[in-house]
Amino acid sequence: MIRNLPAGTKAALRVRAEQHHRSVEAEARAILSDALERPAVTIVDMLCSDEGSEIEFEPERLNLAGRTPDL
Repeated sequence: MIRNLPAGTKAALRVRAEQHHRSVEAEARAILSDALERPAVTIVDMLCSDEGSEIEFEPERLNLAGRTPDL
């Protein structure tokens, strides 16, 4: 098993394993396999998606000021 996991993570893994009728070790293997089989999603993928999600950019809230680019 993976050492030094936080207690809450171990407990959540145990619960998830019970829900899927697997051992804790089998559940951990399934989670890792699933995560590693998916293609990586980049920021470009997210920005190009048509999911209807909106990205809100609030420069004032982030304490960013507009400036003219140096050309």
